[in-house]
Amino acid sequence: MYIGAIVAGVLMISAVLWDAFEAIILSKTVRRRFSINSLFYGAIWRVWRLMVKATRGSWRQWVLIAFGPLSLIFLIGFWAVLLVLGFGLIHLGAGTLGDGSGVGDHIYFSGVTFFTLGYGDLAPKNGLGQFLAVFEAGVGFASLAVVISYVPVMYSLFANREHLITLLDSKAGSDPSAGELLKRYAEAGDMESLHVLLRDWEKWSAEQLEGFLSYPILAYYRSQHDDQSWLLSLTCILDACSIISLGFENEEDLVWAKRLKFQAKATFQMARHVIVDLAYILDVPPDERPYTRCSAGGFKSIVAELRRVGLSLRTDSLEFLEERTMLYEPYVVSLARDLYFTLPSWTPAHDAVDNWSTSAWESAKHF
Repeated sequence: MYIGAIVAGVLMISAVLWDAFEAIILSKTVRRRFSINSLFYGAIWRVWRLMVKATRGSWRQWVLIAFGPLSLIFLIGFWAVLLVLGFGLIHLGAGTLGDGSGVGDHIYFSGVTFFTLGYGDLAPKNGLGQFLAVFEAGVGFASLAVVISYVPVMYSLFANREHLITLLDSKAGSDPSAGELLKRYAEAGDMESLHVLLRDWEKWSAEQLEGFLSYPILAYYRSQHDDQSWLLSLTCILDACSIISLGFENEEDLVWAKRLKFQAKATFQMARHVIVDLAYILDVPPDERPYTRCSAGGFKSIVAELRRVGLSLRTDSLEFLEERTMLYEPYVVSLARDLYFTLPSWTPAHDAVDNWSTSAWESAKHF
């Protein structure tokens, strides 16, 4: 018996099984741990970014979209390979195939056993080897069962995440902005309902916080429309909450103002929680450059546009807006740079078109 090979195999299998248990089943806390999972994604994302930089246009978008699903497949395959190697070392150390069989034979036997192929060209020659073969086959079946349950959970979380993002299309535009969100509600004279939207986004943020903590890979899954993303939409909501926190002129005469500001504060806190924790989990430090995406000129443009539709913001607290945005902008800027997302502007583009108003059938390229 080769004790060293057995110890190495046991350590490798234990590390993989614990990593899979932690990634799929265990409820995690906000801590970066040394794990196979984190090392794998750190390495593969760095390699994938080289492919992203080498592509342009629609091909770049396709490469970004493909990473989330493909990385999940790669991770599952990586776990399987390590388990096969680990059991192969144990079989080698235990002399499962008898004298004369080398490392390659034992790893081949391990792979056949793990995937329960049952070719029969190699068979264990002792009782310990027979026990190990049965145990490995059981681990292989259990791994398959876990994978079958893992993938639907991932796509369920993805679908739930995209639901509210799609609904934001009619409220803030397909390329959502805080200015457009407030403008549309003000034009409709329905500012009282805005707190309902923000309450939904507070709940959504809490759900995403739980989802991202348990499955950080969700951050790499991109939306079904090129101009939508979870980071873009969440940043738009943070921007809107920041503007609302400034207050309104003649606020005491607005029956909805106090309740809206309270909800905006709660939504802001939960949304920022998501951004900060996810940046920590993904090991993306906040941007150190002290700047804000909303310039003084941009803020004046928002104020003028909202005043035109009957909503008057307080204009004496721009410094407060800058302090508020600095609580989250360093994080969203870094996440956007690392994940290749585009952050929203504070005001919509003049030629922006909502997704619902057009389709591929209206494009000459479709034909």
